[in-house]
Amino acid sequence: MPEQNPLPFPDSPAPAEPTPQPPAPEHRPPRPVRRPLWARLLGRMADPWLSLRIEPELPAELVDGRPVCYVLENYGLSNALILDRACREAGLPPPLAPLPGDPAGRKRAYVALSRRNVGPLLPDGSSASPKSHSGSLAKLLQAHRADPALDVQLVPVSIFVGRAPDRQSGWFSVLFSENWVIVGRFRRLLAILLNGRHTIVRFSAPVSLRESVDEGLEPERTVRKLSRVLRTHFHRIREAVIGPDLSTRRLLVDQVLAAEPVREAIADEARRSKSRPEDAWKKAQAYAWEVAADYSNPVVRSASFLLTHVWNRIYAGVLVHHLDKLKEAAPGHEVVYVPSHRSHMDYLLLSYLLYERGIVPPHIAAGINLNLPVIGTILRKGGAFFLRRSFRGNPLYSAVFSEYVAQLVSGGYSMEYFIEGGRSRTGRLLPPKGGMIAMTVRAFLRQPKKPVLFQPVYIGYEKVMEARSYLDELGGRPKEKESIWALLWGIPKVLRSNFGQVVVNFGEPIALTAMLAEHAPGWDGKPVSEDEKPAWLSDTVDALALRINTNINRAADVNPINLLALALLSTPKHAMGEADLVAQIELCKHLLADLPYSDRVTVTPHTPERIIAHGLEIGVLQRISHPLGDVLDVVDEDTAVLMSYYRNNVLHLFTTSSWIACCFQNNRRMARNRLQSLGRSLYPFLQAELFLPWSEDEFAERIDRTVEVFIREGLLEQVSEDDGGILARNAGQTDEVFRLRAIGHSLQQAFERYYIAISVLAKNGPGTLGAAELESLCQQAAQRLSLLYAPAAPEFFDRTLFRGFIQKLRELRLVWPDENSKLLFDERLDAWARDAKVILGRELRHTIERVSPEAAKPEVEPPLE
Repeated sequence: MPEQNPLPFPDSPAPAEPTPQPPAPEHRPPRPVRRPLWARLLGRMADPWLSLRIEPELPAELVDGRPVCYVLENYGLSNALILDRACREAGLPPPLAPLPGDPAGRKRAYVALSRRNVGPLLPDGSSASPKSHSGSLAKLLQAHRADPALDVQLVPVSIFVGRAPDRQSGWFSVLFSENWVIVGRFRRLLAILLNGRHTIVRFSAPVSLRESVDEGLEPERTVRKLSRVLRTHFHRIREAVIGPDLSTRRLLVDQVLAAEPVREAIADEARRSKSRPEDAWKKAQAYAWEVAADYSNPVVRSASFLLTHVWNRIYAGVLVHHLDKLKEAAPGHEVVYVPSHRSHMDYLLLSYLLYERGIVPPHIAAGINLNLPVIGTILRKGGAFFLRRSFRGNPLYSAVFSEYVAQLVSGGYSMEYFIEGGRSRTGRLLPPKGGMIAMTVRAFLRQPKKPVLFQPVYIGYEKVMEARSYLDELGGRPKEKESIWALLWGIPKVLRSNFGQVVVNFGEPIALTAMLAEHAPGWDGKPVSEDEKPAWLSDTVDALALRINTNINRAADVNPINLLALALLSTPKHAMGEADLVAQIELCKHLLADLPYSDRVTVTPHTPERIIAHGLEIGVLQRISHPLGDVLDVVDEDTAVLMSYYRNNVLHLFTTSSWIACCFQNNRRMARNRLQSLGRSLYPFLQAELFLPWSEDEFAERIDRTVEVFIREGLLEQVSEDDGGILARNAGQTDEVFRLRAIGHSLQQAFERYYIAISVLAKNGPGTLGAAELESLCQQAAQRLSLLYAPAAPEFFDRTLFRGFIQKLRELRLVWPDENSKLLFDERLDAWARDAKVILGRELRHTIERVSPEAAKPEVEPPLE
């Protein structure tokens, strides 16, 4: 390789000698000329507005002694001046002087691939204009054919004025920051005035024109190939520096409509509806425009200004944890954000936080019900793409939407969607729906270029904005349809409210390739066609959805309202003496500290006294003065129902301690071995309901560790070493018994639901009920139990929870369908009923058995005589 020139270059091309020479006489060969006068004058005018960051730090090391010609992505006077200044600062040959012999015939040492009047660049780096390459580039190549001694190195240079707006950038700076559009002169001038001090000039490794010519291709093919290679290079550099093109809605729609699966779906639609192919195509186009996002940096920045004011007004703070771990894992991956979904604020909060911390906001899958006038447009320009609640019966829409997701994945766009399908009304994570995950996995398998990383996110509120509507829905009122007027009328009330603090925790990310290696060992890393449906695909999607929900729960935040709800809802009147409440909160915090659920769980640092004061401040508690000591009470019954929502946010964190406490509700003594064996048999149902991360063995080991904490806290004592140790609680109504009962209350209703299902099955007998019938009867029994005795938490008669329990019974083959889809079972169900005696009291069991309904039997007509 030729020796690199270590000396800096002057304003003009380097002389043969290393030291400057006096001006040459007229009869000698002309020495390098000074920069043109116009360049010097305009350069001085532009200098105060420009500050360059040159990459790499020593670009002169990229070139050797051969002549250098620079290639820019676009023509422009500003680009020429910036390139000229960058070359001077970097010690490179000047671009505004001719190459030796001036082979390009331009008296300049740079060329450009596009002009301002050339059409936009397509995603593959090609131009939408018929003019697809530079005439100067063609002349350079022709000069190399004519002169075998000529060997010019072509150095690609990328220039970005205002590469990426940061959180201090003003609205106009964002408007005129670097993007994917070839702008006019006036817009470029404003961009330099506003963002010129944040200009990046990136020099890339040179390309040898001699090697391109020596390939022996036809002149036209050589030009086209070199032009295509350079355009692809500039496209990749631009994507790396400013992110993927987020403003090409029309191009993305065109790509969706041109994809083979969509074209086939259009043809099928035309045949099915007996319409013209043009009409079916227009229908598909309308679907694509209905779905597609229309990301706009100015709108996002404007929304950021507005949301900053809103957050400061309604929230006491927004805390973010573990984002640095995402930044470490994300480079080189396409990130799919999968947050918990408890409020419409989830959309705005996550995008806002990412944007404020310098991460490009994701494209967000939003329900079509949010595509309201004005609001829908703003959301769409913020990155939202809309989907219908159901694709059933509309294969054309399904094909269009699936292809749109595939284009996002293949284009490297980050995405965000909620796998629960809708907002949780109970505070628990809802069972995941695999539709969006399946589309993402299939898109990756179709083009496995960029690895996909799923990023679970836990969003925790002290008060959800939709609390009142959730309360109405839990009481049986149908969900109200979103409307622009309801939103506008609700804004003043929201801005006057105090919603406490919000915490956003980033969970452990999940690499799709790792999941495929675990669940699809037969996949060899090669593309899988759209028509191919591997046998392992469904299991992989299900396992991935379960892992996402598990990792969301492993990143939970325990806030003051969660702790207050756990304690106060354990009493019949939702009230406690202040000393008792302080002791119960302390116990919960000790359990979380001594038995950490995961390293990503965060817990409020406040003392129990400060937690109580906070509950009074935001209006969920009231203090009742009394001579024997103040009593703290939930404000009213509606607030108590809503408090169950916040308790359910963190219920999974106390599963083990609640299980042990439940076992001692109706038993004063129990062997450790018995405690663990019962826990093992029950754990699969708790794991499915609460998305717990342990195996049965790990759960049993965690029971043992929790027992040790209970012994240390004085809640239990070990009275014998038989059977691994006989454990006992205190007799009577001591403070320790009260605290133990309060810990167990949160899980008690889950066991009651399980016993309802077993009781209904047993009362009706095998082969009588189908799964849907059993589900319906269980819900009726739970509702009646709640009405006749004590009001329970709203999820007590949630049909979804019964459905999950029945599904788990089927998976474990404790029940199974016969040829008529009726559920059969054997004596093992009786063993389950016997185990229930350990947890549930006799009176409660008899009550459940009494209210458990029987299926209506068909009337049998008497035979005709």
